[in-house]
Order: sequence, then structure tokens, then C-alpha cells
Amino acid sequence: MSTNFFSTVFIFQILLTFIIPSTSAVGSPINIWPKPRSFTWITTPQATLLSPSFTITSPSHPYLTPSVNRYLSQIQTTQYKPLLIPPLNLTTSFPLQTLTITITDITAPLSHGVNESYTLTIPSNTTTATLAAATPWGAMRGLESFSQLVWGNPARVAAGLVITDWPMFEHRGVLLDTSRNYFGVEDLLRLIGAMSANKLNVFHWHITDSQSFPLVLKSEPELAATGSYGPDMQYSAEDVKRVVEFGLEHGVRIIPEIDMPGHTGSWAEAYPEIVACANMFWWPAGAPWEERLAAEPGTGHLNPLIPKTYDVVKNVVKETTTLFPDSFYHGGADEVVPGCWKADPTIQKYLASNGTLSQVLEIFINNTNPYILSLNRTAVYWEDVILDSEIKINPSILPPETTVMQTWNGGPNNTKRLVSAGYRTIVSSSDFYYLDCGHGDFTGNNSAYDQHPDFEQKKGGSWCGPFKSWQLIYNYDITFGLTEEEAKLVLGGEVALWSEQSDSRVLDSRIWPRASAMAEALWSGNRDETGKKRSVDATDRLNEWVNRMVSRGVKAEPIQPLWCIRNPGMCNTYNPIF
Repeated sequence: MSTNFFSTVFIFQILLTFIIPSTSAVGSPINIWPKPRSFTWITTPQATLLSPSFTITSPSHPYLTPSVNRYLSQIQTTQYKPLLIPPLNLTTSFPLQTLTITITDITAPLSHGVNESYTLTIPSNTTTATLAAATPWGAMRGLESFSQLVWGNPARVAAGLVITDWPMFEHRGVLLDTSRNYFGVEDLLRLIGAMSANKLNVFHWHITDSQSFPLVLKSEPELAATGSYGPDMQYSAEDVKRVVEFGLEHGVRIIPEIDMPGHTGSWAEAYPEIVACANMFWWPAGAPWEERLAAEPGTGHLNPLIPKTYDVVKNVVKETTTLFPDSFYHGGADEVVPGCWKADPTIQKYLASNGTLSQVLEIFINNTNPYILSLNRTAVYWEDVILDSEIKINPSILPPETTVMQTWNGGPNNTKRLVSAGYRTIVSSSDFYYLDCGHGDFTGNNSAYDQHPDFEQKKGGSWCGPFKSWQLIYNYDITFGLTEEEAKLVLGGEVALWSEQSDSRVLDSRIWPRASAMAEALWSGNRDETGKKRSVDATDRLNEWVNRMVSRGVKAEPIQPLWCIRNPGMCNTYNPIF
């Protein structure tokens, strides 16, 4: 964060405290999602009309300018109808004519750690509001906040306020798997747009897996030609560019993941010689779970002992980095299943010569990680690569200085293990952040369902059940149990939608508003000024935010009956649980 920027903001806030009587925004008649870090009414809460000729002025910028135009159009045309009309009296002053944007560092690129802070000031007695941001990306966050203060026909905006805002965590994302089921480009754009509205800033695109390889690469065209679900279910270079540019216009980074060496069965259609145990039944009849060939249907692991493996892998990695400019590259490395490699004759010979499967994985990482780094990328891996109980590498092979880990198992315990080893960590705990959980299992002939009617359902057939409600997600503190120094290594978090049972038809409702819950928890926290969990307050605000998202074309699912919204407080529990 810019020291000068925050010094200016701090002095401004002190002056406001002594010069103007202020009212806290707790219980405010109008709210913003995610809740800002500081929202102060500098006069009695009120509203002013927006001029029919309202405009936004800002410095010219290749991505901020389209963002300004988009918000201006939205503000002028939406005519948003709140669930509950904000009880704000209109001022008698002239309508608001202009929102003026100033940027401290107009050249700051969209990258990890970029300053997203802003200060939004909407006076009640002038025709100009101001938005001061450290970077264009902070200005986008401020524009979103301004847009949420506008409602009605004729349009009006809350006035007499100052918002000073910045995120608690630098990495706030959504992972979407586009391999198990395909999602069209328009679905991805709608997702990114909704992410930006929730002030989420990372789209983790899990593009390929054992089930399909939809990414078209000029250097390896056969991977998509034979490994995708078909020519109408592929992502061309033009598609990727469209997604990346759309992300930049919305302040959302696009991080690609090409999972390997596991989860690569789809590669075998083009290169069967480099994929172990491809196209085999995933769980041999009568075999214990420990002897399965894959974590789920769809077998195939790259064979690290075949030289050609690296010819193909390096082409894939190099071209992927040219398509995706972000400095983070996700190398996967999760769920390497012993049975798959053990089924391969080449690896069998290696094991017979006293080699181990962990050494096989080390060979792969030693041949690929330096190449990723040579392309000026920070490598991101799933935790399995060093925490798996059976196949893992020596952590010295992946220095914390050049590696980011992503955790999905073990809740707070695995986060603790990673940061205590010095790794910067992204939290995607399946206990809290997996949005696909709770919908049962997708395998057929599953004996888990062949039970007496009175059996205890427990997880309902879903390995990571039950369903992760927005309340559960909102309640999760991703630095729980960490020391102050360890907590600094937690970059943030990502909710994840693995797509075995999801496609375009359910995308919005599976993600929203549950991802909104994480968005607020990572932007401004889940506790109020006294340290108390603010779930009751969040419920009312989230209801309104869901309504606004729906008005923007995002088919978010409801969290309460409309009756609860029209009868505030009547649907709370008698004894608060926090």
C-alpha cells in the first residue's frame, strides 16, 4: 500500500472526526457488499438525485476507461428497485452532476499485491462527488461501491458520506473446473463480471483434467483435437484473449491451471505413450480403496520417466504462459494416485530397482518447476506435492521464495503446516470453500445409497458433504490458529466449484451468493468493530445484495423467504450463536 496515500486518508479522517459530527454506518439505511472497512456519514444520512446528465470523469486508461463507461451505463439505466426502500430523505440541493476520479499511480499493473484502496466522498450539498484511488484497480472497486449506493427511478444516490476502503487479503478468488463439464465463454464472462461486483480479484481457471482437454494450443493441437469433448467445446486462443481482456476491464486476474502429472487422462488420446494407466477402470473390482487407479472415474497420470513427456509438457506450459500474462502459473500436482503409476511397466522397473514413487514425483517436479520459473512465473501447487501421506517431494525442491501452495485438505491444520514451513498459502479448504459438496456422488451403482431407510445419512454420499452454506463460508477465519507472523503468509482464499455435477445451467446458483460470503470475509472480515461475528447483520445485507445481483442478470439463489426480508429481525434465532 502507498504510505503517502494512507497518510493522506488518515489525516482526512482525523479532520472529519473533529470538524464534522459523524454517524457510524452500523445499521446504515443503505449498504454496500462487501462491507467497506470505513463507512462514515458526515451529515445526517440522506440522498440526492442524480442529474439526467450525470457523468464520470477519470484519467484515460486502457482498462479503467471501459470500466467507467460500463458503470456509467449501469447507473443511468438500471433503475434498481430495492427490496426495502432506503429511508433516506432527499436533499434540497442540486442533483449530483459528476463523479470525479483521481489516480495516484495510473501505470500500476494488475498483479498480485496491487493496491486496491480507494476513498469515495459524496457530499450532500455540492454537485460533485470524488473517488480517489491508489491505482486504476482500486478505482474499479470504488466505482462498484458507488453503483451500490444508487437506486430508484428517478435515480438517487446516498449522500453526506465518506468511504475509505481496502481489502484485508490480497488474493480473493473463485476456482472453476471446465474439464469435467464444459462452460461457454459467455458463462465465464458472466462469472468474472459478478466476481468484480463482489470485489473478488482472481479467477482460477482449472482448464484441463483427465476428463477433457478443451484448451487449443498451436504447439500441441492434438491435445484439444482428441482430448476435448468436441470442436464446440474448446477454448481457442481468441477465446482466452477475450476472457483475459474482460478480466482486466473488471480488475480480475486470470490464473491458468494445467493440472499434472496426475489428472491427465485426456492427454492419452493424443500421446498414449506418455500417460500411465490411461483408459482403465478407475477402481478394479474387489480391490480396496488403497489400490484404486484414480481419485474418481477418468484414469491417467503423466509418466515422468519418459523423455517425451517433457517435450509435450514444456510446449504446453510455454504456450499457456503466452496466453495468460499473469505472473502466477498453477502447476496442479494434486492427487497422484499410487495405483496408477504402479500399473505402468516402465515405473514398475524403476520401483524394482529400489526407486520410490516419491522419487518419481521428484523427477517430474525437478524437470518442470525450473522451466516454469524460467518463464518468469511464480509456481502455484496444490498442497499434496509436499503434504501427501504417500507420494510427496522433499520441500527443499520447491523453495518458499518461488512457490505458492494452495491447501484443500485438513482445514486450519494444513494451512498451519504450510505457513509454518514458510510457504505463502492460498486457502481453499474443502471443509468450508468447496461449492460442489453436498450434492451426492456422481458414480453409478454406488453402494453408499443401497442402505436401509433408517440408516444415518451423514454426508449423503458426497465425500465432502454436507452442503457448504453461505453461513458456514462466512464464518470461516482462514488464519485461525496461526501466529501473527504465520498469518502474514496467508495470501487469501478461493472458493472452488468442481464441475462433476455442474454446468452452465447451474453455474450462477452454485456460486452465488455463497462466493459473496467469502468475498466479504476476505475483504473486510466477518466481525464487527467489537470483535463479534456479524452474521445477523450480514443476512439482511446479503438479501439486498442478492436482489441487486439478480437485477444485473446473475441468477443467484435466495437465502431467505421474502417474508423474512419484509419483516426484519423476525427470522433470527432467539439466542445468537456467535
